[in-house]
Amino acid sequence: MKIILTSTILALGIAAGVRAQGTTQSNVDLSTVPSRDTVQLTIYNSEDLTLVRETRTVSFKKGVNPLQFSWANTLIDPTSVRLRFVTNPEKLDVLDTTFPHAKPQMLYWNVQSEMDGEATVEITYFTSGISWSADYLSIVDPEETQMSFEGFVRVSNNSGEEYENAQVRLVVGKINLVEKIAQLAQIPQAEVRRLAGDKLKAKKEEALGRELDRAAPAAAPAPAEPKPKEIIKEGLSEYFIYTIEGTETIPNGWSKRMRSLEGQTVPLKIQYRYRPEEYGDGLVRMYLLTNDKESKLGTTPLPDGMVQVFRQNGKDGLSFLVAQQIKYVPIGDKIELNLGPDPEVIFELVKSKIWRDNIWMQIQGADVFKRVDEPGVQIEVNSSVVGWDDHTLYDQRIRNYTKKPIEVEVRRAFPGHVVFRGSLGAKSHDFQTVQYTASVKPAQRADLLYEVLQHQGRNAKQNNVTVEEAPARQ
Repeated sequence: MKIILTSTILALGIAAGVRAQGTTQSNVDLSTVPSRDTVQLTIYNSEDLTLVRETRTVSFKKGVNPLQFSWANTLIDPTSVRLRFVTNPEKLDVLDTTFPHAKPQMLYWNVQSEMDGEATVEITYFTSGISWSADYLSIVDPEETQMSFEGFVRVSNNSGEEYENAQVRLVVGKINLVEKIAQLAQIPQAEVRRLAGDKLKAKKEEALGRELDRAAPAAAPAPAEPKPKEIIKEGLSEYFIYTIEGTETIPNGWSKRMRSLEGQTVPLKIQYRYRPEEYGDGLVRMYLLTNDKESKLGTTPLPDGMVQVFRQNGKDGLSFLVAQQIKYVPIGDKIELNLGPDPEVIFELVKSKIWRDNIWMQIQGADVFKRVDEPGVQIEVNSSVVGWDDHTLYDQRIRNYTKKPIEVEVRRAFPGHVVFRGSLGAKSHDFQTVQYTASVKPAQRADLLYEVLQHQGRNAKQNNVTVEEAPARQ
């Protein structure tokens, strides 16, 4: 019986009533294609790879049984296809795998069976074209003290294959494939360099499959009765695997959105920030929340995704605030949402005084230096300035026209050899960056004074900022 595949389904068949002695690949009769018992998808976005594991129940006859596998019109990687016997493995063995020349998108397994009866087989392979993305919805209360926070995942299937009643697993984080490829550690490095791209890719895929299998039980059958889906999360070194409870049918060309994080009421902090390198030259308003247990989060990292934030306006309506893409958020890290400038908070930086001192000159043609800004020192005619210090006194003015006290964080970079002097409790964020915070009461103005001393020329000895807790010189 000739089977014509009119869809992209995996075709499995067995020889019906044909004994091993008379079996040839040219006259194999195939029985009805057995349907899947279970199917499991482990979707790994970083490499556009999905590990598919499916099981089928096949009736074997004693002798050689040919099984046919087809991947026509799909993105399945044929080099990654593997067959395993879940039941009766001691009575079943794959003799060989054949790729027919006339059927380039098909293979045959010849299975030696020592029994007559049914067995469960498992087929695993990689496919491309299946991806997932995360998004989050937040609604802030009118007082802006807390927000609801819930997450969703959307699975998109463009692989060419339809997966019915599939268990879906989502990989969050990155897997260092190089470290996971055991084969590469067992062969000479020179040979690794000579591996063709396709061969190296195949080894990576095989290693990735073993890694993802570490937390992969056999695909579970569909539950007898439908119930709300849950997300089971398990940590594996640098990454997490989210398993959506139950099964989902994901047709080819379709996307399906599922809840991944139940709505939680999360405490919220508001902070105003001035960080020119990150947000541009202006003060921005931030919502800050933390992925930890105290915030009713923190059970797992949060994947990259789009966060949409709304605020209750107190009139049974919502006001849209921001839509922002966030990066992978480990446990304990902050989620920072930038709401942009606030017209009720005015931020000005004023240079109130500039002067220069500690001036050094060098006599031309001689290795002689003199400081010339001290009383009584004569300036030589044949000399030139080789070093000095520039001083700038800044007034950071902040006007708060809101009805609540606000916290302002300032983080500025100062290239060169700099001394930052002030009574602001400033600290070094890194070797060139200073950070300090201040509070401003409602309807009040704050004047934050600080002095920046820049060593120039011969006076500059290094490239960093030193913070001195002392009043800025007037």
